[in-house]
Amino acid sequence: MTLASLPLFVSLAGRPVILIGEGEAADAKRRLLERAGAVVVDEAGKPLPSSTTVHAELVEALPFSSTRGEGESSPSTSSGRTEEARFAIVVDDEAAVARLRARGVLVNAVDRPDLCDFTLPAIVDRAPVIVAIGTGGASAGLAAALRQRLEALLPARLGRLAEGLHAARGAWRARYPEAGDRRRAIGAALAPGGALDPLGEHGEAPDAGPVDAAVTAGIVPLKLRSADPDDLTLREARLLAQADRVTHRPGVPRAILDRARADAARIECAAPPLDAGPGLTVDVEML
Repeated sequence: MTLASLPLFVSLAGRPVILIGEGEAADAKRRLLERAGAVVVDEAGKPLPSSTTVHAELVEALPFSSTRGEGESSPSTSSGRTEEARFAIVVDDEAAVARLRARGVLVNAVDRPDLCDFTLPAIVDRAPVIVAIGTGGASAGLAAALRQRLEALLPARLGRLAEGLHAARGAWRARYPEAGDRRRAIGAALAPGGALDPLGEHGEAPDAGPVDAAVTAGIVPLKLRSADPDDLTLREARLLAQADRVTHRPGVPRAILDRARADAARIECAAPPLDAGPGLTVDVEML
């Protein structure tokens, strides 16, 4: 299974993003860009009037270069070099899409997925945790519906847990020096019902330091009766997500193997390994 697009999180703070168009759709995109700290500019690189007082003050404080010609300016980098916009959002202007693409600018054409170099996801914001839901432009309504479900599911203070885990990184490293053991211990703590279950209630300042966890290692066999990844049990899905490597018979579907960690080694073999090395090896075969 191939990815139709690769999800990326881009830092736009203080960077110019072109916005072309008017009306509700353009206003909504401007608000989103301003939330991300972008400097919203027109096609010539001139900053557009901000929709918020706070953002207007931010733009006013930024340095600008007038190298583009009279009446035109672009945000400057700390070295004084003019920074060109690399992204653009266009509402109802196919000619503008063509012009911007000719300049090498990546374009999002609102409601025109066939013209898009990138799409904007529906967002669940639990800063610093951000969940992005995209359908590749197939259905904005579906993305919005999924966002609404996740808004109800994810605790409002989930970001506090992320901050606690970040602050406790040194303590986790000291408790579990080996990276694989540490990853599995954190995974066990964050599992449903675990000490740091992200869907649980942890308060305003959660203690996310290391906890005792049963770290699974060695070779664990998985014998599957279904080629549908949706039929994986919670235990099977968790083992695949924690594995350092996945050994498997030739007939195991790729859709099953894709449920393993992206950086876990996949090793096709005719029989289960006798000694797969350190860490957790999950051996998969179909019955």
